[in-house]
This record gives sequence, C-alpha cells and structure tokens, in this order.
Amino acid sequence: MKIQLRKTGFSKAGNDLLVCFVGPKKKSPFGVEDAGVSRELAAALRKSRFRSDRWDQLAWNVGVGRTARRYLMLGLGAGRRTWADSVRIGAARAIREAARLRAGTIAVALPDGDDDGEILRAAMEGLGRGGYEFDRHLTDDDRKPNRVASVDIYCQGRRTSAEVVRRSRAHNDAVDLARDLVNEGPSRLTPQILARAAQKRSRESGLRCKVLGHAELKRLGMKALLEVTRGAKEPPRVVHMTYRPAKKTQGAKKLVLVGKGVTFDSGGLNLKPTEYMATMKSDMGGAAAVIAAMGALKAIGCKHEVHGLVGLVENLTGSNAYMPGDILDTYLGKTVEVGNTDAEGRLVLCDLLAYAAKTLRPDAMVDLATLTGAVVVALGPDASGLFTDDGDLREQLLEAADASGEKLWQLPLYRDYLQLLQHGPADLNNVGGRWGGAITAALFLREFVPRDLPWAHIDIAGPAFAERSAPDRAIGGSGAAVPTLIRWLESR
Repeated sequence: MKIQLRKTGFSKAGNDLLVCFVGPKKKSPFGVEDAGVSRELAAALRKSRFRSDRWDQLAWNVGVGRTARRYLMLGLGAGRRTWADSVRIGAARAIREAARLRAGTIAVALPDGDDDGEILRAAMEGLGRGGYEFDRHLTDDDRKPNRVASVDIYCQGRRTSAEVVRRSRAHNDAVDLARDLVNEGPSRLTPQILARAAQKRSRESGLRCKVLGHAELKRLGMKALLEVTRGAKEPPRVVHMTYRPAKKTQGAKKLVLVGKGVTFDSGGLNLKPTEYMATMKSDMGGAAAVIAAMGALKAIGCKHEVHGLVGLVENLTGSNAYMPGDILDTYLGKTVEVGNTDAEGRLVLCDLLAYAAKTLRPDAMVDLATLTGAVVVALGPDASGLFTDDGDLREQLLEAADASGEKLWQLPLYRDYLQLLQHGPADLNNVGGRWGGAITAALFLREFVPRDLPWAHIDIAGPAFAERSAPDRAIGGSGAAVPTLIRWLESR
C-alpha cells in the first residue's frame, strides 16, 4: 500500500473513497474546502443525528452519476486528547470499508489538532493496522481480500515531519511482522524456523543475532526451559538479538526485552480442552513482539543499547514429556514442582530472566508473554496486564501504551500471594491455585529477577490473537505490545 502526503485539494480528489473527521459540536467535517460540498455534508450529518462519538460514521454520496464522490465521515469523540486515537481507529475502519467496497484508492483529510505529528502518525498507524490481511496461503482468487493500492493523506497545509513518516512506517512494518509470525501455522513456524526468521530480521535491521541450540542451553544450565521441550521432537532455541546505537549519548541505558515463544502449546500432559487448542499457535506472541520491535530500533533512532531474548519451544505430549509432580532445577538454582504442565511459559521465562539479569546486567528489563487465561478474565480480550513494582518503569510503559492506542492496565503484585506458590517439596510450585492466577504467575517470575533491577511483566494473553473481527481489525494476530514497546524505546 502506497501512502502519499498532500497539502490541499481534498475536495477535488479523484479517489474512490474520501474520508474526513467530524469533531464534537462541529457542523461539518474537517478538511472539506469546497463550500457547497461542506454544506451538503453538514446537512447529511444533521439529518442522521450524527453525534461525533468515536465510533460514529456516516457514508454519503455527493453529486450524481459518474461524478459522484463517496464520503465517509467519522466521529472524533469528546476532548482533543482523544483525537489521535480516534484518528487511528477511524483510519483503520476506513481502509477496511474501502476494501469491502473494492475501492482501489482512498483520500484521508486529517483534523486540526494540537500536535500535528501525532495526528499524522495515528492516521498512518491506523491505515497499517486496518489494511492488514494474512492471505499468503490463499490460492483461490475469489477468497483473496481486496487491497487498497494507495492512500493520499491531506495535511491541510500544515508542516509535516519526515521523522514522523519514518517512524510510522517502521511501526507498521514491525506490527505486520509480529502478526505474520503469530498467524503462521505451527508446523510452518517451529522453534528452528522462528529462530531463522529472527536471524533474517536481524540482518535486515543491522542487529547482531546469536542462536543457542540444545547443547549450549544445557551447558548454560537453562534446565527449566529444556524440561518443557522434552515431549517434542523439535529442538528448542534461544535467540539473542542485540541493538547498539551508532553513537553513544549521555544517559543511554542498557535495556532487555524477554519474550515467551511457545510455538505450539498443547498443554502438555495436562492437555488443553479442544476449544482452546486451535489458537495455541499464538502462544509465541511475546517472542513475536520482541523480534518485531527489535527490528524497528534503528529506524526509530533508539538511543539505548537493547537486547532481545526469546525462548522458542514446543509444549507437546510425547512419551518423554515432563509430568505433573516433577521437580525441576532452574538456571538460578531454585527448584520448581510442576503443578500443571500447561503453566509452561513461566518455566521458559524464569531461566531467560535469570540469565539476562546475570550476564547482561541491564538497567531495566521487560518480559512479554501470553501467560495466563486469568488476565483475560480480569481485563477482557483487548487489554494487557502490567505487573511491576518499579514506579518509573510503570509510568513509562503506561504512557507509551496510551500514546500507541493500546490498552494496558496495572495489576498488583501482592507479596502475600507468593505463599500460594510455596507449598510442596520444592522452593516453588508453578501454579498457585484457581484465584488470582495472573498475579501468582507474575510473582513466580519476580522470584527470578534481582530485587534492585527495574522489571516489568506484560501479560498479552488477551489481545495477542483476536478471535473475532472488528470494524478496525481482522481476525488473528494483532501485533500486541509492539506499538507500546516502540513508543517506550523511542521516547526514553
């Protein structure tokens, strides 16, 4: 999809669909220079009782016959601070509507805003998110979705920034990569294949990349991670991607991202119910987010040294699979009793977190994982849960999520709940019972991170894979957490 920026002439655009926004208490849409067209659209808004809420929309044909132009008017919602997010959602809805109408080109007139760069960026991000379709395996032309070939964005004469455009494109490229990885079939994206995809991304992005195989993981002592893989024929992989900025700047930090990469999770011997099995190819959503975000760092001009570590495994039910009641050793030396083989993600992450903290000595560390169904019960399918006891890191990540349009909500790390994991013959059990499962999972991980190291855990189990389509997105992988990571890493 080709995106071009234009200054004026929106009303005369010959695109198949013209998209404009309507602010609260505004009688006509932004960006429509032609007075006659503006009056006609304003009359249509009045007749339809358009309220200008964020999800309001109205399609209207101006003119007759071949000269008719179809306008799509979208509400912005109340309060200017919400406009960027409304433009992001509106742009995504508009490009999906254009595809439904089999339109080849669209024009988008941006509204006035306090921050022109944020409005433009939101529009470009929304176009990327809404225009995505995973169709690489479709061979039937009748089933292939229509794609919009080009979009003209009208900035109404305002100065635009090449940096905003560059960062927006890097964002869209990263989100698309994460979605492609999550959507791929599990037999086509095994740990070895995903490791090669990370190597390819690293080469394209100027990163260093090291892949650790079974023998090296055994030598390093990543014992819990290796136990998870016992039921699978496919060998595990740990990928270590490294980004270093071209120039060192004062105040630059060393940051670590850690991702859970279970390329298929059957639940192990504690087998998942059938209705939950089909989407378990998405259990590597955390790893996909790390790989994708790492690949964007050079393009966004990240000033910090960033390391991305992902643990890639399959959790299957072979004759050698690890069992409930097993007592596992870990990289850190703590012992873990297996209460449930379907709580395998924390066994992968605990070794990676301890290894990264010891060998890299970072200034901050964030892990991302589709870790628990409990967080979906708590927050619903569209929000991720944030767990941290570091105030500065919490505010940075929440601000980054808000700027990117993602839903991120802090949940507590009640230390008293740790005792739910402290029963049986080992230091920890990998499950803590029915209640507060997202919290006890985060507390389990906390035990493998030094107390003085700023650390955050983001549970993306809800938004990583959309099981239903929406006006602004397709079914499947969403690229969850990639926008938040990019905003966080570019703003510090």
